[in-house]
Amino acid sequence: MAAADEVRDGVPLTNLDQPLVAGSDLSKRHLVDYLDAVRDRLLPELRNRPLSVIRVLRGQAPFMQKNVPRYTPDWVRRVTIWAEASHREVSYALCDDRRTLLWFANQRAVEYHPTLATADDPHRPTHLVLDLDPPEGDAFRLVVAAAGLVRQALADAGLAGAVKTSGAKGLHVFVPLESGTDPADIAAATRALAVRAARIDPALATTAFIREDRGGRVFVDSTRAGGATVVAAYSPRLRPGVPVSFPVDWADLADVSPGDFTIRTVPGLVAGRDPWSAGMPAPQRLPADLVAEGHTIPVARVQAMHEGKRRARARRAAAAETADGTG
Repeated sequence: MAAADEVRDGVPLTNLDQPLVAGSDLSKRHLVDYLDAVRDRLLPELRNRPLSVIRVLRGQAPFMQKNVPRYTPDWVRRVTIWAEASHREVSYALCDDRRTLLWFANQRAVEYHPTLATADDPHRPTHLVLDLDPPEGDAFRLVVAAAGLVRQALADAGLAGAVKTSGAKGLHVFVPLESGTDPADIAAATRALAVRAARIDPALATTAFIREDRGGRVFVDSTRAGGATVVAAYSPRLRPGVPVSFPVDWADLADVSPGDFTIRTVPGLVAGRDPWSAGMPAPQRLPADLVAEGHTIPVARVQAMHEGKRRARARRAAAAETADGTG
């Protein structure tokens, strides 16, 4: 085991001067110092929520870690949840305190993706989330315009949300919900809001899950529901410059760029304030008509799967006709 460069809150920190990622002037120390500096902002977003992280180890490709490793200290809280997709139990860490966050930092965990639900009720999200994904290229201005459509759709339904950069090229809109909201109704309302937003300006936004069908439009993704994770506000992202997912006031969206928020700049931006909690509305009840509409809308991922199979059958049939000389 490498000797510790220093110890914080009882956590040995090692190899702090190693590069964080190849070709970057940022070191592991920069990551540790950033996470420690913003812990009072980040920890409330992680606390008591099953956590997945993206780690980057020297000489290896980045990877997402859900199951805690065998060498995880006993004092790291964890919760075991059945994963239907993989048909196995997953032991997730709960990053509840500074010591656990520092331990993750020392493991070179750069990105922090908590579930939308808490460990106490792991299948009931506390927020409705719409993820705005830009078309290819530098199209953040289009994402900002699409966020305006989502905000209008929310307002038309009597709802309000908070917005943050994804830390990549998109935006996330969060709507806090009253406790006890049915998970199926949350998923349905998310679909309905996505459709309503795209309907306002179909030349700008789309709910098409299949990328080739988007036609250069912003994808309003309604699939962040159920047991989904979303990168936490104030989490770094494993991209050039190590940007941060950062809350933005609706009035300021047109004046910012995702690159404005990095592990170098964010500590100064949150000194003495927490813009994410300050901008988050109170928990809200979903309107019955929104939920009812959503239950008539197919789940985008499932619909795309069936459409993909249909297109594959059509391609095979066309190829067979050509081979037979009947096409």
